[in-house]
Amino acid sequence: MTNERLKGFTYGAIAAASYGMNPLFALPLYGAGMNADSVLFYRYFLAIVMLGVLMKVKKQSFALKKTDILPLAVMGLLFSFSSLFLFESYNYMDAGIASTILFVYPVLVAIIMAVFFHEKVSFITMFSIAMAFTGISLLYEGGDGKTLNMFGVLLVILSSLTYAVYIVGVNRSSLKDLPTAKLTFYALLFGVIIYVVRLDFCAALQPVPSPVLWVNVLSLALFPTIISLIMMTLSIHSIGSTPAAILGALEPVTALFFGVAVFGEQLTPRIMLGVLMILTAVTLIIAAKPLLELAKKHTRH
Repeated sequence: MTNERLKGFTYGAIAAASYGMNPLFALPLYGAGMNADSVLFYRYFLAIVMLGVLMKVKKQSFALKKTDILPLAVMGLLFSFSSLFLFESYNYMDAGIASTILFVYPVLVAIIMAVFFHEKVSFITMFSIAMAFTGISLLYEGGDGKTLNMFGVLLVILSSLTYAVYIVGVNRSSLKDLPTAKLTFYALLFGVIIYVVRLDFCAALQPVPSPVLWVNVLSLALFPTIISLIMMTLSIHSIGSTPAAILGALEPVTALFFGVAVFGEQLTPRIMLGVLMILTAVTLIIAAKPLLELAKKHTRH
């Protein structure tokens, strides 16, 4: 495997793991009475400030070409709507189920790439997606006989779709050549507009209830926002949209890890089997190309 591909898979894994931290930092803020719009405004605003400072320190240019403004605005709004739909869904269902359903986005990425860009979907890719899907469904504990809230499900599906279009858009537009930090900075800058408008130009913005909860707000800006976005972009550039998206299977594993480590949730054999299936699916995607090349070599001899 080339160094570039290995880097791409590593970036993708870090992106997924950090994105999986959303519920960990968001739910305590909800518990303290904050709404999704206020939480997301702080998340985006602080991420823009952090990234802006980082770019300034590294002496990176903020200059944009006119042709990049519209695609950046579209990407920013897509990512922002994806966040909004996901965070709103937490009000209608368990964050663990939301993380599970969110994983339809690699399937959507594979479909978009196949339909619009004629990318061949290999058997290994389809098998990996199916395996990851099964693994993730095993992680979900649905023992209380409650039916899923259909509006909540719709919100997560919309979150998946907007995130899938974002992943493909970054790979297939003029933004491909934009420096990663600059792309992320402007995507967040355009994205924050949604919350500014929804909060009546910040007139309805809720204050963070306690100094301790600022740790959650700052962590939301750093981990599932800056780190996840930058790593996802680097991953897409190195290995393409579909493999980068499938590495997202590690998101629910992250959520589960924190559930067990922080919130004392049970680790059952069924859950362990689910994790094993997800890790196998991710390994298959990483090993798919070398395995296919090996198989071709053997058939030639």
